[in-house]
Order: sequence, then C-alpha cells, then structure tokens
Amino acid sequence: MNHPQIWMLLAAGLFGLGLYSLLIARHLLRQLIAIKIMGSAVFLILVVSAGLLDGRLDGIAQALVLTGIVIAVAAVAFALALVVALAEQTGAVSLEPEDDDDDR
Repeated sequence: MNHPQIWMLLAAGLFGLGLYSLLIARHLLRQLIAIKIMGSAVFLILVVSAGLLDGRLDGIAQALVLTGIVIAVAAVAFALALVVALAEQTGAVSLEPEDDDDDR
C-alpha cells in the first residue's frame, strides 16, 4: 500500500466513525462533534484525491479545503449558539424527551 491509499483508508475510517457517532449519540454536542469528524474526513479525501491526479498537490483543491474549513468553523459557531439557546429554553441539551415521573 502506498501513502495515498493509507490516507484514503484513514479518511474512510474517520467518516465511518463520525457517521456511527451521529446515528448513536443523542446529545447535541456529541452529534456536532460527529459532524465535524465527518467534515474533516471529506477535507482529507479532497486533498489526497487532488494529489493523486498528477502526483503533486493542486492549489485549487487546497484553496477549496481552506475555504471549507473557514465555513465549517462558522457553521459550528452558529450550531453552538443554537445549542446554548436550546439549553436556556428547555434546560436540556438532548433531543430526547425527558420522562417526568414526578408528576404522577
């Protein structure tokens, strides 16, 4: 196995880990981290696949990944603000309803 194949396998593993975590986790912060892991795997695939075409890194692919990282940081900041607002409104940071057995 050469280096690009190893990086592609690593990216596939990261994406799989993020997808599994996204499906399993009920806590919103854990889901947000899972989405970030999946995004990092996509960025890794973009950089490695651009280097596979002619053996050297392409500046356009690097610029696209850098732009994607900046947009991802802004999206995470917005998502965190939404999670904080949800926590202030409901007192919970999970999408599952809490069982109120105290009312009975």
